[in-house]
Amino acid sequence: MRAVELRTVSLLAGLAVIVGLIFLWQGNAYGLRMLTEASCLAIVALGLNVQWGYAGLFNAGIMGFIAIAAFGSMLVSFPVNPVFWQSEAPGMLMRMALIILIGGAVTVLLSRSHRYGVPKKLRTVLTVAAALVTYLMAQEALTPAAELIEQNSGFIGGFGMPVWLGWLVGGLFAAILAWFIGRITLGLRSDYLAIATLGIAEIVKAFLKNADWLTRGTLTVSPLPWPVPTPSDIGFVAARSAYLSVTAVLIVIIYVLLQRGWASPWGRMMRAIRDNELAAEATGKNVNRRLLEMFVIGNFIVGIGGAALITFGGIFDPSGFLPINHTFLVLIMVVLGGSGNNLGSIFGALLVYVIWTMSEPAALIGFHYGATWIQQAFGIAPPDDLATRALQMRVFVIGLTIILVLRFAPKGLLPEEVIKYE
Repeated sequence: MRAVELRTVSLLAGLAVIVGLIFLWQGNAYGLRMLTEASCLAIVALGLNVQWGYAGLFNAGIMGFIAIAAFGSMLVSFPVNPVFWQSEAPGMLMRMALIILIGGAVTVLLSRSHRYGVPKKLRTVLTVAAALVTYLMAQEALTPAAELIEQNSGFIGGFGMPVWLGWLVGGLFAAILAWFIGRITLGLRSDYLAIATLGIAEIVKAFLKNADWLTRGTLTVSPLPWPVPTPSDIGFVAARSAYLSVTAVLIVIIYVLLQRGWASPWGRMMRAIRDNELAAEATGKNVNRRLLEMFVIGNFIVGIGGAALITFGGIFDPSGFLPINHTFLVLIMVVLGGSGNNLGSIFGALLVYVIWTMSEPAALIGFHYGATWIQQAFGIAPPDDLATRALQMRVFVIGLTIILVLRFAPKGLLPEEVIKYE
């Protein structure tokens, strides 16, 4: 057995032992919840690995793509709100959509009018004016519709369709958003992409949080339907086991497809672009187009994983999307596991989430015994907020873990294996 294979087997076996001990310590229901959430984040990590590990694209706004995907999934799969459909609101929203459609088409046509001899300065002025008029007219049409919806039906509700279709639509929403961002930023320096994604993530969160007519805002939407029987139907252990089976199948499918794509001529081309864009461009490759492909594909996978994660929680809460949970934690998973290695991303997601969830109870136990010893030895009473301090230890433990890994394994615990072609 090669050293790389021995290392992989040893790390996976060690992680399996740790997970088994958690099941013995916390019970089956808790362990299954942890594994299911980790599996959803593993799908998100695979999507990020496509961007960062395959193409070298730094996505600092994963939270925004997860949020828009979760909204798309909720919109498709949540039960129909009959009060909304029996009111005048659908017709009013259709009028607003028609305004946006016509105004958007006019704006696009004006933005390309320089091809027909219109001066570029005049083209810019006309394009901005058309976009501004479209926005004002759409806002004027939306205001009475939103007020009517919030007063009569609360929010528009969903379409009551299958959950798996909602996950696909959520991934499609994330991919469309990625396409618009990528079209603007991928031709610029790489730091513009990071800034754009970070800003877009906050914009998406703010929009979903304040659009009460569309998402109920801070009032949240629950319970979200599951693709399998819920705990109220068959119990926590059986329901979470079924959900984990669904996410595990998704991980296997995505992993196999990514591995086959990475081993194909297309994958070799993407490695060439990642390692040296100038050389790849000199050979006739359309670098920006290929990077846009990777950015869209990666966010489609991120959207599916994010939709599955929020569905498992059973509640759509726009305020619950946090950068530390839905962006930086995923980045740590990919870097710690080994960017460019799909198996490393899965391993990193499981390991980091185990550390993230178990550091709080472990720290609380350590604080308890330490406070007891100090009180007995020195007569000093322990503070009253030990539980809060234990919760804050998660960030410290994750930070310490990533520092140690980067110090002793700079390329991750399961780094990408360099492939040489002769």
